Amino acid sequence: MVTRRNLFKTAGLATVAALLPTTGFPLSVKKESTFRFSLNTSTIRGQNPGLIKYIDIASKAGYEGIELWVQDVKQYLESGNSVLSLKKQIADSGLKVENAIGFAPWLLGKQGFDQMKSEMEMMASIGCKRIAAPAAGIPYDQPFDLLEAGHKYKTLIELGRQTGVMPILEFWGGSKGLYNLGQAMMVAAVANDKDVKILADVFHLFLGNSGFDGLKMLNGNVIEVFHMNDFVASIPREQQKDSDRVYPGDGVAPMKQILTDLKNMGGTKVLSLELFNETYWKQDPLLVAQTGLKKMKELVGQIE
Repeated sequence: MVTRRNLFKTAGLATVAALLPTTGFPLSVKKESTFRFSLNTSTIRGQNPGLIKYIDIASKAGYEGIELWVQDVKQYLESGNSVLSLKKQIADSGLKVENAIGFAPWLLGKQGFDQMKSEMEMMASIGCKRIAAPAAGIPYDQPFDLLEAGHKYKTLIELGRQTGVMPILEFWGGSKGLYNLGQAMMVAAVANDKDVKILADVFHLFLGNSGFDGLKMLNGNVIEVFHMNDFVASIPREQQKDSDRVYPGDGVAPMKQILTDLKNMGGTKVLSLELFNETYWKQDPLLVAQTGLKKMKELVGQIE
């Protein structure tokens, strides 16, 4: 009879590790994250190059992926261009559409869900498999029910499975409702679904006073896309705006800690540069994209 003791005597360590449950025992093998680099088109939005130029710039700058805004895709298609031409442009660029940035008010009920479904289907048609799900449209003067939000997020996930575009729960640091990582974690827990995802952001973790240690509590499957930017020390937290974001590493965020925690989670992490800095918007968009990518790679290089 094969006993546990005999198994340890006769089997190799790798065999034993494969047979034991993965409960965090020393025998388990830790899987570290791999990083991909993406450009959120907000970073060069002020130059208004247009959808096709966004794709061209991201490709020439050396990115692997791109985050497109839903309204830009919608405008492109409504102008008489075809889905096939856009798919070809993306394929020829060598980019992957990592995520879509949209603002459908899904937390407000049927109309918001209908809009999200339509936008999911549109993004699915060009090969995008994720879409941001922020607490858009929530009135500032009304209480925000985290339990109800969790149940609605569950419904949104089910809609994502139907369309093939999964919603990523996004919290905004300046929101009056969903502004903190802890709140997002509660909404995700209430949804009670294997496909819950959270879209976190250096600036919003700071602005919403989440801090950065909470990232250690997240499983690697929960974060797939992470928005990269930085914040300055010269402006009080409560007074900072999206336009105050700076290149990753140019501010005071604990970048080494953040990236180390993301690396230790496991899974693939899409680091997407998301800036709204009006100074950068006055510069050559290709240079801005290249500069941001260089700075992200340098930061990742410091932890590898």
